[in-house]
Parts: sequence; C-alpha cells; structure tokens
Amino acid sequence: MSPAPTPPPSTSTPTSAPASAPRSLARPCAEAGGIDPECAAPARSAVARGPGRSLRLVLCLAPLLFAGGWAAANRPVVYEGFRRLVAADPGWLAAGAGFTCLTWVAASCVRQGALPDPVPPRLLLASQFAAGAANHVLPGGLGAHAVTLRFLRGQGVPLERATASIGLYSLVKSVAKTLVLVVFLAASPARRRLGELIPDGRLLVPLAAGVGGAVTLAGVLLTVVRPLRRPVAGLLRTAVSDARAVHARPRRVLALWGGAAAMPLVQAGALACVGASLGLGLPWEQVVLAHLAAGTAVGAVPAPGGLAVDAALVWTLVAFGSSPAPATATVIGYRVLTDWAPLLPGALVLSALIRRNVV
Repeated sequence: MSPAPTPPPSTSTPTSAPASAPRSLARPCAEAGGIDPECAAPARSAVARGPGRSLRLVLCLAPLLFAGGWAAANRPVVYEGFRRLVAADPGWLAAGAGFTCLTWVAASCVRQGALPDPVPPRLLLASQFAAGAANHVLPGGLGAHAVTLRFLRGQGVPLERATASIGLYSLVKSVAKTLVLVVFLAASPARRRLGELIPDGRLLVPLAAGVGGAVTLAGVLLTVVRPLRRPVAGLLRTAVSDARAVHARPRRVLALWGGAAAMPLVQAGALACVGASLGLGLPWEQVVLAHLAAGTAVGAVPAPGGLAVDAALVWTLVAFGSSPAPATATVIGYRVLTDWAPLLPGALVLSALIRRNVV
C-alpha cells in the first residue's frame, strides 16, 4: 500500500500584511518603470491650481491698475473738473449724484426686462455699477456688455440667451432714446437751433457707405462661411423667441421700455443739475434736449469714455446760447460726477465680483 501524498507547503499571506489593506497602500507609486495615475493626480491638480489663481489675481487687479493709470494720464482734466465741482453749489451736485445713481437702477431694469428668467436684483445692480468702470477700457459700450455677459453666464443663463438679451437691450435703448428725442423736439421751441448742428450731405454719404459696406460684408460672410450660419441662425431664433416671451409679460415690458425711456432722462437730469450748480444759464428743457441730441447724433461713435459725445454736447450747449466756458465746465463736471468719480469704486466692485466668481 503506497503512502499518502505529502500536502504542498502553505502559501498563506503573512499576518504583517492584512488582506483588507487598500491596494493603493500595498504598492508603490512607481512600479515597472511607470507612475501610478492615482498617485500623480494630486500633483496634477496642484499644478493646475497655480496658473488659475494667478489669472484670477490678474483679473482682480486689472481694473484697479487701469483706474490708477487713467487718472495719472489725465491729471489736468481730472484736476480741472474736480476744482470746478468743489466751487459749485453742493445742493445741485447732490441732486446730480442722485440722478447718477438712478442711471444704474434704470440700466438694471432694462437688463432684467430683456431676460425671460429672473436674476438676483442686488447682484445685477452691482454688475451694472461695475460695468461703468469697464466702459472706459472698451469703446462703444462693449465693456459693459462684456461684464453683463459674464454675469449672466455666471447665473446659469445660456450663452445664446445672454447674447440675445444684450442685443435686445441695445435695440430697445436706442429706440426709446430716439422716441424721447422726438417728443422733446416736438415740444421744445429750441429745436430750430439744432438745424445748425445737422451735417451737410457730404458727410452723410461716407456714413451711408460705411453702413452699407458693413451690412454687405456681414451678408457675404454668412453666405460664404458655412460654419457661421448655424450659430447665427440659432442666435436669431433665440432672440425672436425671447423677445416674444418678454413682451408677453407686462412686468417685463414695463421694466424694459420704462427703464430704457428713463435712462436718457435721468442722465440729462444729472447734466442739468451740474449746469445749475455751475451757472450754465440754460433752461432745463434745453439742457435735456441738448443731451438727447448730442447722444443720439454721435452715440454710435466708437470712442471710450464718451469723448465724442462730450465734444458734441459742448457744441450743442453753445448753439443753444451758452458761453463756451460754462458749457465746457458743465460737461467736465458732468463727466466727473457720472464717470470719473465712480470709476475707482466701480473698479473695486468689479474686482470683488471677479473674486467671488460672479463675473
């Protein structure tokens, strides 16, 4: 009878390495000439956080640096404006400051009225206050539109809807301002003096040629470049759909058109208050008409800070009968009160909104 086979030697796991230990702890991060992805993930995330923090720091400091640089480059203008404002009537200046604050409220109403979905009103008002500082960086209101677009995207609004709301905002604002100007032209006897400010036909020809060329170029691009058709068509569909949705709600209509009509009036009210504080000597209806006419005539000129509007505004006030010195001082004081004085606070608010990921 053959003996029983000998059992194989035991290969049990030593007690020093329990079977329940995690696999990531049982093996090194580098094995067989490679690196464990689980061990390399924290290093990659730490490297990715570095450039992101640097970029956020640059974005937060950029408005402050720009505000300081702009003030340093325009020291004579800033000094002259502030000197005249110090010597002006403080009561009228306080009223002008109140009208200036109402411009941000009116802009917030128009922005909300152009959107079917509600957004936080306090953050919207803060974004419009910060947008004033951004307007000094990009011409034609592009700075304010860029800040508003980032704000809406941060609130979860889709890109097409946010872009369509900006287009509706610009369109309604222009139409409402033109309607208000027509009403003042019909009611004010000073409209005859505006005939001196209308350019002759030689200036209208290149303007019409430029507008026609821009429209033609846009049509050619949409016809030739096929990748542009789909996003443009989607944007137009969203714009039409949102415009219908907005005008189907009475509150949105009131906010959109009421705010757009109130915005040029409160801006002109601030100008009239500054003129009264500096002894401009013109009735308030003529000052409002001058502001509306100058803003409508050259409002589309791509100049940062409203420089073209300021030049036209001085010219219009002089045409209405004011002396050049008080007219220039009024425009400088108006610009100081509405743009330059809020520039640093607006830059601080913009930096705070960027730091909080609001814009």
